[in-house]
Amino acid sequence: MPTKKKEFKKVTTHSLQEMKNRGERIAMLTAYDYSLARVIDNAGIDVILVGDSASNVMAGHETTLPITLDQMIYHASSVIRAVTRALVIVDLPFGTYQGNSKEALISAIRIMKESGAHGVKLEGGKEVEDSVKRIISAGIPVMGHLGLTPQSIYKFGTYAVRAQEKLEAKKLIEDALTLQEAGCFGLVLEKIPATLAGEVTKKLSIPTIGIGAGGKVDGQVLVLHDMLGLTFEFNPRFLRRYLNLYDGIKGAVSHYISDVKKKDFPSEKEQY
Repeated sequence: MPTKKKEFKKVTTHSLQEMKNRGERIAMLTAYDYSLARVIDNAGIDVILVGDSASNVMAGHETTLPITLDQMIYHASSVIRAVTRALVIVDLPFGTYQGNSKEALISAIRIMKESGAHGVKLEGGKEVEDSVKRIISAGIPVMGHLGLTPQSIYKFGTYAVRAQEKLEAKKLIEDALTLQEAGCFGLVLEKIPATLAGEVTKKLSIPTIGIGAGGKVDGQVLVLHDMLGLTFEFNPRFLRRYLNLYDGIKGAVSHYISDVKKKDFPSEKEQY
């Protein structure tokens, strides 16, 4: 049975392990800029992911593949300047770690040194084991990511639910154990069956964070722009929108335009 929530002045990888051990759920969101990172940090979010989803929501790309390491460092630096409590994890972007553990280490070191982030996340299982070990050997915390891995979208050819077949589910469990053994402090499970996510969570001693992976994991993550309703084309089953900022902001801008056109803004009280 979950124990009482513990307040952390600063969330660390150790804090997340304590939360899993107590049965306390971990709340994680993405952020890519100073202003929104400050808001969600002040709200008490546990983990902020500077995700390569910035490629989609900030730059308008169709996939996460185009975003560069320099751009990820820029976004991460902006977030770090806003945060006082949350653990900040940064995605290693496509092409900065796959197939070359030396390059993976160099990429991770750049993120840590130039942005001040607290750790990195990368996608894949057994195939990235060497990169994970090499990065961790330099003292850099690593979070894994299995299931639907958006950087491999052209390999999969679809954003459909992963690991529904026995063979793929078996490999996912093996990969999860491999990443834990390699030293990952946590694992994101994206868009896989809830029963499988629950099975993985029970087998692992490290925390699991789900996105479209049901409620039997140790925590949840959503893309901030999706849950705030700034995006409206993306409507997966797992997404819960807590606001409708798209319509709210559009309405406010329309009101402003109208006031300017009617010469209602600025009023006499809004002048010097």
